[in-house]
Amino acid sequence: MANKKYQNLLFSLTADRPKLSRLLVFVIGSATTLVFAPAEWSILAPLLILPLLFIALRVSPKDAAAHFFWFGFGLFLTGTYWIVISVHVFGNAAVWIALLLMVGLSLIMAAFLWLAGWLISHLSHGEPWRLLFVAPAAWVLVEWLRGWVLTGFPWLSQGYGQIDTALAGWAPVLGIYGVSFMLLFATAAIPVVIMATGNKRLLAIPLIVLPWIVGGALGAVEWTEPYGKAVRTTIIQAGVPQDQKWLASQRQITLDFYRGSTLSVPDSELIIWPEVAIPALQTQVADYLNIVDGDARRNGQTVMLGILEISAERSTEAKIFNSVLMLGAEQRQFYRKRHLVPFGEYFPVPASVREWMKMQNLPYSDLAKGRNIQPLLTAANGATLAIAVCYEDAFGAEQLYAFPDADILINVSNDAWFGKSIAPYQHLQIARMRALEVGRYSVRSTNTGISAFIGPEGELLQTGKQFEEQIMTADIRAHRGTTVYADLGNKPILGLCFMILGFFWIRSRTGI
Repeated sequence: MANKKYQNLLFSLTADRPKLSRLLVFVIGSATTLVFAPAEWSILAPLLILPLLFIALRVSPKDAAAHFFWFGFGLFLTGTYWIVISVHVFGNAAVWIALLLMVGLSLIMAAFLWLAGWLISHLSHGEPWRLLFVAPAAWVLVEWLRGWVLTGFPWLSQGYGQIDTALAGWAPVLGIYGVSFMLLFATAAIPVVIMATGNKRLLAIPLIVLPWIVGGALGAVEWTEPYGKAVRTTIIQAGVPQDQKWLASQRQITLDFYRGSTLSVPDSELIIWPEVAIPALQTQVADYLNIVDGDARRNGQTVMLGILEISAERSTEAKIFNSVLMLGAEQRQFYRKRHLVPFGEYFPVPASVREWMKMQNLPYSDLAKGRNIQPLLTAANGATLAIAVCYEDAFGAEQLYAFPDADILINVSNDAWFGKSIAPYQHLQIARMRALEVGRYSVRSTNTGISAFIGPEGELLQTGKQFEEQIMTADIRAHRGTTVYADLGNKPILGLCFMILGFFWIRSRTGI
């Protein structure tokens, strides 16, 4: 009786007071940010998504799409407010530009959820059993689309919020989108239980918990195994605020800190400095790099550091890459960042806009893009390393070319751009999912935090404090073997989603 009263109230609200109902889903979407780090209230996810699914069953596809849009707008406004900090506070852009970028991005991301709402409502035809399959398929397909359309922005995929629940067990099999799928499937089973009758209701009850039970069982599987001796590894974090990092007066202090800190851990085999740890082109600090390289060779160490690499190979025009340089091995090796941040590392704008940006004292020059597939870096001790620079670790499928050859994941980042916001916590949550998907240790070194050692099950082994100097050391193990996800990537989950949506699309067209 209470369930029926709740449904009637919800449906009458969407029909009689559409503006109020859209405001409410905007608030619900805003609250969904609490599912993700740092709050990590994972249990809220099904409770907050559930009203959307009920709405999709009882209103037209157009109205359902509008409600999903406002949910998404609330989610991305509250989940990405840190864009204002990075663009205005540290990027020195006018506040109106920062707000425009934040709102614009939120509107674009909300438009993807508009599509999900339309598909779910159109293909469900008001039938809960159809919703059970259509809702997770449409939602996940849209998450995948926004992960690559217009270079992609896969932030706030629902699966990330489940990294510490039983659903995370699906990650080594189906990846982040598989975790999202299972969350939506379990949630969509609830309207079936509430609205169906008789045997259909009894059949649906186990489906609410089945993804969690199977996920828990999968989480107990050891997909990969350690081999070789433990690798003593050190993360060095200078804790230099973004507004001081590039000051000329700060450079020598930074150089001395990193070299001195490295010399203080002679028993470490692998030492990781953050993204652009040295605020200079590598040609400007060539002598310093030679000294660090000599130190590393004498101590039998491998030092990896972020730096801006200038290169003119195959071209008369010099290019600047956001690179990771490896010192101490038999020869110097570079990894060049390949998935650049739009409006951060390159500017997809006409020449006239670029000139205006220059006049406004805004960043306007593009960094060069590294090759999509690059040789893995090999440390002095023989460990093979897969590298992701900052934003790249949000694109898990792009890193799969490195497996099963890669032994350890390395992620260097500069989350100082986000200040004291939720973004560094969200980014750490993403890094944890990458380690879980491929069953490898991950070493995450950032300029101001949150630096961390992450285990092959996505567990946090050690984290550093933000905005402080940190020297963190841990023994990690190279891993071999592969997960289902590392082998097949997103193909299985996307194939399932397309198959489900195609089946119900044909049914809706034929009237079956």
